[in-house]
Formats: sequence, structure tokens, C-alpha cells
Amino acid sequence: MRKIDTRIIEEKIYDMALRAGTKLTPSCRAALEKAKNAETCRAAKFALETLIENAETAARESLPVCQDTGMAVVILEIGQDVFLEGKPLIAAGNEGVRRAYKDGYFRKSVCDPVTRANTGDNTPAAVHTEICEGEDIKITFMPKGFGSENMSGLYMLKPAQGVDGIIEAIVNTVKNAGSRPCPPVCVGVGIGGSFDTCAYLAKKALTRDVGTFNPRGDIADIERIALDKINALDIGCQGFGGATTALSVNCEWLPTHIAGLPVAVNIQCHCIRCEKETI
Repeated sequence: MRKIDTRIIEEKIYDMALRAGTKLTPSCRAALEKAKNAETCRAAKFALETLIENAETAARESLPVCQDTGMAVVILEIGQDVFLEGKPLIAAGNEGVRRAYKDGYFRKSVCDPVTRANTGDNTPAAVHTEICEGEDIKITFMPKGFGSENMSGLYMLKPAQGVDGIIEAIVNTVKNAGSRPCPPVCVGVGIGGSFDTCAYLAKKALTRDVGTFNPRGDIADIERIALDKINALDIGCQGFGGATTALSVNCEWLPTHIAGLPVAVNIQCHCIRCEKETI
């Protein structure tokens, strides 16, 4: 049994939030560079060059890489041999977010859903916990902007729609979004589970590196086929057309009920910000 004070988690989330707000993930940065080098549409190539320049400036000057510094998504994978002590876990996570958004001068975007009154400190964060083997805690921090979040969708397909239906749902979600989620996008997809777990799978899929594929072969085939179809839409970077509408399609899956086929599609803009640490 390993004891971990939640103050350590708070400090980790604080540091991760500050870093994530000012830089793209290495795999996102590499994918944008690859897309720029392959692009033949002049307008799209210029847009990609601008996105890369913006990312370089933000990292160099420690400035937000996007004005939408997002709603904080925190995933805590907690070893079952960990004993937590100190303040409640969720309170510690929110305190880390609150302090980081204040000290980083990040925009506070979280508000009451009905009155629209701003909470003033970008909390509460969307905190997800999983119990795993071992005595470590893996922390994933991802700021999620809502220009892309608003373009997401959840579909309760009929089992008979099968793989073709899954791919159609993915591609149509991106097609209907058009330029609104600031493409080139990354597409997180949850397949299976229930109404709620499917959506979480889609969110978690976005924390994977750009360009990686699911280890299960038939799921990886869905990723490749959907990505090819999306990039044939000619939406392109920022809607200017061209070869790259999506940088990646990342699918995760769970077994589901015999009567259902849930599919969740969570859109992420080109500004992929995600930090991971283990304590």
C-alpha cells in the first residue's frame, strides 16, 4: 500500500495545466508540419504555416496557444494499492485548475448552464477516475475548447448498421461540422459500451498521440478508412480546401448490449493540448 497526499496531485495538475495551455503536443506539431509539406492548395498551406507559427510563438513566449483555453478535462488512473490522504481528490484537482488558470492568465470559460453566470475560475473541471492495478497514479490533463466540442455527436445505431454505419457516423459528423471546429481536426471515437461510457471512450481517444492506431486490427481499419474518407471531403485547413481535413481518427471500444451499437464522435480542433504524468 502506497500513501499519496492529494496535495501532490494538486501540484501536478497545476503544473500540467500551465504547460498544456501554451503548447501543442509533439505528435500534433509533427502532424501539422507533415500536412503543410504535403499540401498543394496555396490557401490551405498558408493556413497551416500560420498555425505552426502561432504554436511556435506561444511556446516561446509562454502565451496561450489558443484564446479558448478550454474546459479542463482530467483523467486519473489510480492504482488500487494507493491510499489517498489529505483533501478530497476532486477538490484537489479543481484547486490545481483554479490556480493554474489564474496564474497563467488563461481565459475562464466555465459557467452555469442555465443562468450563464461564470464560475470565475474555470472550475469545476471534468474529472474522470479509473481504478487500475498497481500503486501509481497516471494523470492526463487536456484543455478542451468548445468550438470543436460543440460539433461532436452521439449515435445509437442499430446493430445491423455495423462497420459501415460506424464509418458513416464518423465521416458525417466531420462533414456536417465543416470549418467550424477549426480543422484540421483530430477525431476521437467511442464504439460500444453504453450511452455514457461510449462518450467517455471518445474523449479518452483524443488523449492518444496523433498518428497512432488501435492495436486491434479491425478497429484500426475503421480508423484508416474513416480518415481517408474525411480527407477526401476537401474541407481542408480552416475550411480552405486541400488534402488535410483531419490529422487523425482515434477509436476506442468496449463490449455493448446485443440490441445496441453506440458510437460517440468527439471532435478536437487542430490545437491539441495534452499532458501526461505518472506519480
